[in-house]
Amino acid sequence: MDLKEILEQSKEKINNCKDINVLLHDVKSSFLGKNSELNKIFASMKDLTNDAKKEFGKQINIVKNEIEEAIRIKREELERIDLENKLKEQTIDGTLPYRKTTEGAIHLITKTEQELCNIFTKYGFQLAEGIEIEEDFYNFTALNVKKNHPARQMQDTFYLQGKNENDENYLLRTHTTCVDARTVIENNIQPPIALISCGKTFRCDSDKTHSPMFNQFEGLMIDENLNLGHLKFFLKTMMKEFFETDNIFLRMRPSYFPFTEPSVEIDVGYSIVNGQIKIGGNEKWLEVLGAGMLHPNVLKNMNIDSSKYSAIAFGCGVERMAMLKYGANDIRQFTSNKIDWLKHYSFGSFCC
Repeated sequence: MDLKEILEQSKEKINNCKDINVLLHDVKSSFLGKNSELNKIFASMKDLTNDAKKEFGKQINIVKNEIEEAIRIKREELERIDLENKLKEQTIDGTLPYRKTTEGAIHLITKTEQELCNIFTKYGFQLAEGIEIEEDFYNFTALNVKKNHPARQMQDTFYLQGKNENDENYLLRTHTTCVDARTVIENNIQPPIALISCGKTFRCDSDKTHSPMFNQFEGLMIDENLNLGHLKFFLKTMMKEFFETDNIFLRMRPSYFPFTEPSVEIDVGYSIVNGQIKIGGNEKWLEVLGAGMLHPNVLKNMNIDSSKYSAIAFGCGVERMAMLKYGANDIRQFTSNKIDWLKHYSFGSFCC
């Protein structure tokens, strides 16, 4: 069988093939495989002179390339036909009556985030969104976290391989405060500013009350003459609306955060009713979030005049707020696949 005949037969079989698996295995193997006629002709070249080998080998390669190209074109054609058939089979008839189902539900985390966001958007706060793989600058440096701060160490932060153009590390964000910093700096926003952000954060910690991945809710307001009184107003309002009670008592304790000065821990009053925590009153105290006045260095890094403007900032764990309101008692269950737990703590799609 000569090369011209092999080429004609291969094209005929390729064009008549209707199955992509047959094309890529049987047809391809029969014309390009180890036992194919083309390979036998190639093996017979050992008896030719060097010049003849060069010329004949060139002809064999031309035939081989044509067969491969024909197979490629036929493969694309069969893949397109297969896709078209699947799309026809999966067509949805929009005139059919809908089927009501109760299987879908809103997760407790999503529900809690919606509630917190709805509270602050009523007061003019805008929701800022950010990336989960963050740069060292926005996660630490811009927020006045010094190079030797313990939070930068590997036991607290998940660092990733590779560096940016400024030779800075990439990492999984340890808080959503970096979302506010990136939003203000990248967009060159000037006061008045009122932002909220929420989403996943990551730290090297795991037990009944801590998770290596958890959700955080943050708030930032920058304007003239802001003080701790404004901060307390917004936090008390948040607690009243979120826990659906006016009987809210807050206690501020001095604390330390690199990005706020002064910094405070916020405790909320509660009592024990039937073995469960009930928010309200001042019988007992429970820490719920951290807050403070934004540090002047952070304002400077945001290109905002700290001599003219001041800022309040706060942050809380979404899981913690959800646990206090809805009675969940183990943070690890929020990311479990236990159907009974998910059904018990889920909400309908029109819950808000």
